[in-house]
Amino acid sequence: MSGQLSRYCFAGALLGMTLGLSTVVSARGEAEQATAEIRRTSFGVPHIRAQDERGLGYGIGYAYAQDNLCLLANEIVTVNGQRSRYFGPQQVTVEQRENRASDLFFTWLNTPQAVSGFWQAQAPEIQQLVEGYVGGYNRALAERRAKGLPEQCASEWVRPITTQDLVKLTRRLLVEGGVGQFAEALAGAQPPKATAQADLSTSGFAVAAARQQRFALERGSNALAIGSERSFNGRGMLLANPHFPWLGGMRFYQMHLTIPGKLDVMGAALPGLPMINIGFSQHLAWTHTVDTSKHFTLYRLQLDPKDPTRYLFDGKSVPMSQQTVTVDIKQADGQVKPVSRVVYSSRFGPIVQWPGKLDWDNRFAYSLRDANLENDRVLAQWYAMNRAVTLKDLQDTVQRIQGIPWVNTLAVDDQGHSLYMNVSVVPNVDAHKLARCSDPRAGQKLIVLDGSRSECDWNIDPNAVQKGIYAADKLPQLSRRDYVQNSNDSAWMVNPSQPLSGYSPVISQQDLPLGLRARFALDRLGQLAKSGPVTANDLQRMVMDDQVYLADQVMPDLLAFCAGDLGADASALAEACTRLKNWDRTASLDSGVGFVHFQHIMQALQAVPGIWRVAFDPKDPQHTPRGLAVERPPVDEALRQAMRASVDAFKAAGLPADSQWQDIQVASSGARRTPIHGGPGELGIYNAIQSVPGASGKREVVGGTSYLQVVTFDGNGPNAQGLLAFSLSSDPSSPYSADQTQAFSNRQWSVLPFTEQQIKADPHYQALIIRETDRAAKVATQ
Repeated sequence: MSGQLSRYCFAGALLGMTLGLSTVVSARGEAEQATAEIRRTSFGVPHIRAQDERGLGYGIGYAYAQDNLCLLANEIVTVNGQRSRYFGPQQVTVEQRENRASDLFFTWLNTPQAVSGFWQAQAPEIQQLVEGYVGGYNRALAERRAKGLPEQCASEWVRPITTQDLVKLTRRLLVEGGVGQFAEALAGAQPPKATAQADLSTSGFAVAAARQQRFALERGSNALAIGSERSFNGRGMLLANPHFPWLGGMRFYQMHLTIPGKLDVMGAALPGLPMINIGFSQHLAWTHTVDTSKHFTLYRLQLDPKDPTRYLFDGKSVPMSQQTVTVDIKQADGQVKPVSRVVYSSRFGPIVQWPGKLDWDNRFAYSLRDANLENDRVLAQWYAMNRAVTLKDLQDTVQRIQGIPWVNTLAVDDQGHSLYMNVSVVPNVDAHKLARCSDPRAGQKLIVLDGSRSECDWNIDPNAVQKGIYAADKLPQLSRRDYVQNSNDSAWMVNPSQPLSGYSPVISQQDLPLGLRARFALDRLGQLAKSGPVTANDLQRMVMDDQVYLADQVMPDLLAFCAGDLGADASALAEACTRLKNWDRTASLDSGVGFVHFQHIMQALQAVPGIWRVAFDPKDPQHTPRGLAVERPPVDEALRQAMRASVDAFKAAGLPADSQWQDIQVASSGARRTPIHGGPGELGIYNAIQSVPGASGKREVVGGTSYLQVVTFDGNGPNAQGLLAFSLSSDPSSPYSADQTQAFSNRQWSVLPFTEQQIKADPHYQALIIRETDRAAKVATQ
């Protein structure tokens, strides 16, 4: 693993032994001890079978620790707010957040009261899954410690985990779409003229702002659910293409879970979750895409002129609550000292302070209310989806439990129905309340409400499962027999034949430009409609063709510009023009340098007003905007500058002139470098891949296409093909650390074994039985 990527993965090491928390559950009788069978097939994919939830969780935790011990240990450090204690306050997390800000945030988020409340709200079967996971992970840890821990985390701070640790991981997941994006702003908030609290690094806010901008890209997705009218066999078809980080606590894990007679589901899950997030079962397949709904609102507080830690509410002065948060920080001399900071909160939530954006002065302060802080239903939600038998079952569970945090759900069944649901946890703020209470200067990217009036509180719907959120029947849902699709746009154009409109802007907005990935999907579906029914291969090719949709919209104009009179710039621009002309307009491995120039040029032009020859038309969102208005002087000049800069940047990188994309974009696992196709989703590349500059002009993949599945059905059940693009294990020494990555590079999808016959027929089949009472795992017999 490269030095830079190592810093991304493990900004130091992973955490210590002390935690004033209980460990697993109390001892049980031998008859109640967990037992699980773990069968692994090609690429090491575990098929875990048990007779009950505790046994299933035991098998999941054990298998996960075999493959990702250091990854989970690192995340446990993070969510316990102890990174500064072991790695120092200035080091950074996987997300490039300073350890001190991270620790302050997670110590505030995961208080003993909050963690205990979440745990007590779980049904017994969920608790048993989590308890089993803890036991299985800790067993695998003990076995691995006896042999020697992996190099990345071979230190004393790797410890057995607890049920509380997994609750903290889950709560971190919940707030990813809300207050989790404001960790620096929460940790750094302090009253004006306060001197007792040390300032956090201002550079951290720049990184946080960039992280917010990238949220939908790094945790985005494509999804396409095909119904009977478009399917090759009249049954449902699903393409799941989530774009998630390849590193850290949002890295998917592939597995198959079975409790005979109760559960049989396969797919992918996030670290620490003993259930499937995206997957398929005997009659169903589903996936998620990050939605555009708001899951939090800000409140602007009008402060008491006499005291900036008091605010006016309905004409009365109210004190902010104060919570002292203490974290242990490793000093330069190696000593560890506690450092305390006060986190202020209003009745709405914590005070957040973002210099130049959300300032806390003597007149105003800003408080953030995150709807998912009260969502203790998320685990029950996904487990109910895992157990759903029909599409109606799945839809009913989502509407009844309403635990989906910040994503859309798209699903199909073997009867040919396709379904879209934007049923997540959304603040109940209608258009009328926005008109009365919001600050129009903030726009609609951040909803800022008036915090001085009770009438601006979130509305209460008695049909909602949680106070202050929209009831499920008020949120967008669409069932079709042709298709539904989503690529992180609003619900509006899920299917242009039936636009979803008229919702509060907090839920979904209409008459706005579609993302280029959505336009690509609609365009490709239109093309496929002319050639006949959609096949599984068609869905795979949507990703693997690596088409750059934006190139179709602007390349004719770029080439016309190059063919015209370039004047004094002719020689300077000749190289870029030649490369663009020879480019195949894809992000394939063998795509030439023209693709690099195209990325540079279009990134530079995004900031130039009036670049489109045909402006966006809400009556034609599928085809506008389009065309590059190179005849306009500002666009002409910006284009020339961008092309010259691109030529200079390529030369400075020191890459050979005949380089291909495979020579530039790579994924690293230890010393191994795997070339990766795909590119920025904002260019309309369905196979969205996020990479960052690395050494020698290369780019290192950090996110994008992650777990891929295409599921079809026949009379016997599901037929699934898929890939985990970054492979199963994050341990470079594992045989499963780069095998699927190479398959992804080769565009080789694999059959996902689901039936007993498929599992046991796999050429790499191996089985293991683990029992809590055994000293060692036992090889299972056929």
